[in-house]
Amino acid sequence: MLQNNIQEALNNQVKLEAASSQAYLAMAVWAEIQPGLDGVSEFFFQQSDEERVHMLKLVRFINERGGFAAIPALEKPMVTFPSLKKLFEEYLKHELQVSASINDLVDLALTEKDYATHNFIQWYVSEQIEEEKTARVLNDKLELIGEDKSGLYLFDRDILNVRQPGRGRK
Repeated sequence: MLQNNIQEALNNQVKLEAASSQAYLAMAVWAEIQPGLDGVSEFFFQQSDEERVHMLKLVRFINERGGFAAIPALEKPMVTFPSLKKLFEEYLKHELQVSASINDLVDLALTEKDYATHNFIQWYVSEQIEEEKTARVLNDKLELIGEDKSGLYLFDRDILNVRQPGRGRK
């Protein structure tokens, strides 16, 4: 049986994963209506799907441990971006926030000696290392490209070849 504080923390993570899915869906929609960003749009549609899988994995874990997974109400995510660079800066910022939350969960599980939760959360720790790396790599590439149109074309074309976390690790 999950302790109340562990259940609450896991449910907060459910909310953060759901919010991530919504944020990335909004990013995908924004990119889809921009000329020539089909690859970026598809990248964020895939990210959105992946975050939903992460959320469901948490929901099932909570319920399997005798807890109650709460399905949260979500705030509307940012839906427009002044530039592609700003969109990817928000992506990195969001991943850093998720990593901080996962780290807090690890700390709580160890403090409460809930080793089952600690073991479960290790998957998310590894996932976040990859998520942050992907976000940093993409931000670095955009920084190098600057306003070069041919560089942006290649970035959009090649984005789906960037290592995407979680593919096949559900």
